[in-house]
Amino acid sequence: MKKYIFAVVGALGNVGEEVLKILENSNLPIKNLVLMDVGKNVGKKIVWRKQEYKVIESTQNAFIGVDLAILSAGSEASKKISPKAVDLGCVIIDNSTAYRMSAEHPLIIPEVNANELETHRGIIANPNCSTIQMLVVLNPIHRIYKIERVVVSTYQAV
Repeated sequence: MKKYIFAVVGALGNVGEEVLKILENSNLPIKNLVLMDVGKNVGKKIVWRKQEYKVIESTQNAFIGVDLAILSAGSEASKKISPKAVDLGCVIIDNSTAYRMSAEHPLIIPEVNANELETHRGIIANPNCSTIQMLVVLNPIHRIYKIERVVVSTYQAV
């Protein structure tokens, strides 16, 4: 089985840390992990699967050889980084708002519309956490009863 080089951009943020925990406990075929973050975190070290990794800056050259990157560094960073990384052959899963309303890039919730992954052009957007949880539950109901409207309020702590 082929193994992949994964990058986590925003590795030292709250979401990045959770992504690392999930990847550590996954069975994904990870050959190598590249951790990227902003300037103040560059050089910091993280232990992942009993191996020490040094955080590097998310420059264009940092994506050379990376197969898949999960970005959680904000929409401004994503808009700057993603196209260049895609040009280098990297597939981006973007956790910001940068591509959520883009007709060019699919908005994916695997449990709802994984088939849309086939249309990606290097960038895959995902909705925010509240939307994901809600649609995973509502999707099977919608398939049967055709939901016409949902009113939602969320109150999220940092």
